[in-house]
Amino acid sequence: MKVNTAYYRSPLGLLKIAAAENCIVEVNFDDAATEENIRDAGGNPDPLLIQCIEQLIGYFNGSRRSFDLPVNPAGTPFQQHVWNELLNIPFGKTVSYLELSRRLGNTKAIRAVGAANGKNPVAIIIPCHRVIGAKNELVGYAGGLWRKRFLLDLEKRVAHGVQTLFNYS
Repeated sequence: MKVNTAYYRSPLGLLKIAAAENCIVEVNFDDAATEENIRDAGGNPDPLLIQCIEQLIGYFNGSRRSFDLPVNPAGTPFQQHVWNELLNIPFGKTVSYLELSRRLGNTKAIRAVGAANGKNPVAIIIPCHRVIGAKNELVGYAGGLWRKRFLLDLEKRVAHGVQTLFNYS
């Protein structure tokens, strides 16, 4: 399977985007990428990668609330189930890990749901950042809590015209 890669300099840092078999398989923050990595990924980019970057640009500038891209992240059947449920969380809204577990039919699987959420290889597009702690606190985000806060604030501002989602203390 041939994997094509591109990088996008987002407002939150460098995003590595990978496509294989006409699907996006990875969108992740890559704080360790070198200029050589970025140059090597250049050249003749995959049209799907260009489309993904264009949609991410729209998301970050507030003109896009959803993504219209084929995604196929690699994961276990359980992880796939969790990631599919994440796609049902509306733009500008959040759910708790407990609520996500309820939606999946098993409140006792809250830790497994949290672990699957943390393994999501297609950040932003599969909105794992929309899952929060039971008391509306920011917890767990592979890209860092500051990025999660930025994404939630961006969505809240675009969706509802308010500055922040949480009272941070």
